[in-house]
Amino acid sequence: MGRKKRFFERADSLDRAAPKEMQMKRTISLWMGLLAFALLPVLAQTPAAPAIKGPTGSIHGTVTGPEGAPRTSGTVSLSNDGGHNNKFTFPISSSGSYEGVASPGTYMVIYRAPDTPPDKMVDSFDNVKIVAGQDVLQDIDMSRPAFIKNMPVEEQKQLEELKKKNADIIKSNEVIKGLVADLKQGSQDFKDADSALTTAAQTLGTGASKADIEAKAAEIKTAKFTDVETLMLRDTKAKPDASSLWAELGQAELGLKKYDEAEAAYKKALEVETASKKPSILNQGAANAGLGEIYARNGKIPEATAAYDAAAKINPSGASLYFKNEAVIFYQTGNADAQVAAADEAIKADPTMALAYYLKGQGLVQKATIDPKTGMYILPPGCAEAYQKYLQLAPTGQFANDAKGVLAQAAGSKTSKK
Repeated sequence: MGRKKRFFERADSLDRAAPKEMQMKRTISLWMGLLAFALLPVLAQTPAAPAIKGPTGSIHGTVTGPEGAPRTSGTVSLSNDGGHNNKFTFPISSSGSYEGVASPGTYMVIYRAPDTPPDKMVDSFDNVKIVAGQDVLQDIDMSRPAFIKNMPVEEQKQLEELKKKNADIIKSNEVIKGLVADLKQGSQDFKDADSALTTAAQTLGTGASKADIEAKAAEIKTAKFTDVETLMLRDTKAKPDASSLWAELGQAELGLKKYDEAEAAYKKALEVETASKKPSILNQGAANAGLGEIYARNGKIPEATAAYDAAAKINPSGASLYFKNEAVIFYQTGNADAQVAAADEAIKADPTMALAYYLKGQGLVQKATIDPKTGMYILPPGCAEAYQKYLQLAPTGQFANDAKGVLAQAAGSKTSKK
């Protein structure tokens, strides 16, 4: 039975890996209802979203005018020819934020007011990269000194007069800026937690043991999650109607294994989203996926499945990642049947996701038996096919040797006949 145990062991990298959705949700849309005014109060027109083929990434942010108040109308566009043509265009919400999906690439991000001519722009940022499966934060803050310095002198004078008349509003906006800064810091803390294992190995050096590296990585993660929790506990008190703050709090507490607190935070995020006039699919998807992980780790399988299904329904573009993460978590918690079911859903959402096939194979192989005559493994239906599909999609992938090893010892598999 030694060989069987070897093939059934969990891969260390999967046990340690944080689900990719953790990355994806760490840059949750800054969906905050802000008290503000606009210099140009013209109704925004919502452009039709183009159909996107192939992989996508997402972008979000807030648009702030020179006076420090959010812009509540206009559009944000992505261009890769200096602004002559818009590849993707997103409307600005009544709270001063925007979000959308786009094809991977490097773009100029452009803000236009409702009355800005198509060949002009109010503000822009160059070299913003959209990466497949990731979300990028790009705020457009026209209160920065460099932007104000380029304004006509007369407009600068008008701006100063406006600031004096609206000191209270500006003070409120300063509070909002603080919240946004905390969210940015939280996003960086989550990224640092993702790379904790690498950081630990670099810090301890090549002579460090695996146990020491993992202990150091756990220490780094705890510190980063605690930092985010501290920030978000403060910020949710200051702005309890901001779902992004509650979702960040839930993710931090999930990382700290404070499951009851994390569940309450995620549910609060969804409660705020339900009350919103324009809810964010990214926030809702992340909150439901977070609840799914909590339920999965607590053995509440039906609740976990329902939560992940809800995340995929709300944000279809993230369905494959949600289901893949679900399969990873069930892998880590030792629920092979739920792991296979989640992997199947991930494959339906994205038939090209190699890891989903490996996870399916790893779940099914738990039910393998041994042929008493040949000593070869008898794999259950679909198991060999899953491993073979993984190898087809990722012939030199991280788990290629594992998949080949199982197939080589399997009776009737193509690999074993060679």
